[in-house]
Amino acid sequence: MHGLIAPADMAGARAAPGLPAAAPVHEDERGFCLRIGRLALRSLYAELTLYPKPGLVSLRDNGSHDDMSAETFMRSIFALRHYFVRITLAGSRGAPFGVLAALGIEAERRMLAATGGVNTHRGAIFGLGLLCAAIGNCRAQGEALSAQAIRAAMVARWGAALAAHARTPNTGSHGRRVAARHGVGGARHEAARGLPAVFEVALPALRRALAAGRGQRRARVDTLFALMAHIGDTNVYHRGGAAGAATVSRHARAFLASGGTGAAGWEERAERCHRLFVARRLSPGGAADLLAAACLVDAVTAGDA
Repeated sequence: MHGLIAPADMAGARAAPGLPAAAPVHEDERGFCLRIGRLALRSLYAELTLYPKPGLVSLRDNGSHDDMSAETFMRSIFALRHYFVRITLAGSRGAPFGVLAALGIEAERRMLAATGGVNTHRGAIFGLGLLCAAIGNCRAQGEALSAQAIRAAMVARWGAALAAHARTPNTGSHGRRVAARHGVGGARHEAARGLPAVFEVALPALRRALAAGRGQRRARVDTLFALMAHIGDTNVYHRGGAAGAATVSRHARAFLASGGTGAAGWEERAERCHRLFVARRLSPGGAADLLAAACLVDAVTAGDA
């Protein structure tokens, strides 16, 4: 993902709603925001290129989707190259949630323009955007960049606003309607609680697999299956209802119980799961977004070393 972000991507950052128009962006601040923006893009790219990845778009195939491909995702990632830089800066300046939301809405508009109206990264715009803002806020407060500090900054700075946001009706969102119908939390409730699926499920799973010597690819596959086993994915409920969600959870748990990517024949088992999900049109897109979020936190914190 080299070359996707240039210093020009800071243009317009100071003009974001609610940020001081004349506040200068110092060179070290610029460099930090650009680095976090690059890491966010790389995390999305890492998720896209991962395989096997049940039901999801990859470089191999389109998974359970007729309306999107890897090319669609690449156009979307490119369209978001400014967003993660700017929301990191907004977080470092202590911007209120309304500013973050405005940046996210603009990023979503750019995504939809780039993809012809296809929602490739709405969840990532929300989740990774909040993480970038929290990372920026941590740095501005002089906090060491640890997973605990990033989560604490997000909750302390924007937790109350996120909780209020989660209670606001949004009838135009598939995720909100599905969450209400099936009693699952959805992205807004997840964020208001400090992204527990990222910090309590995905990140520990990723680091356990890496510590076991499984390498990035296998560690990410294990992490994706851990997420599929533990979360109520509104994307899955939207496509397959409660029965589809039970199918995803059951097969993910079986894969992990067999030893995950540490067991012989893991690729074939994961590919069988992929074929099953495609046949049933199941797509755990929420888990994919959370995997990318965990990749970002791990890269930023360097394992909290």
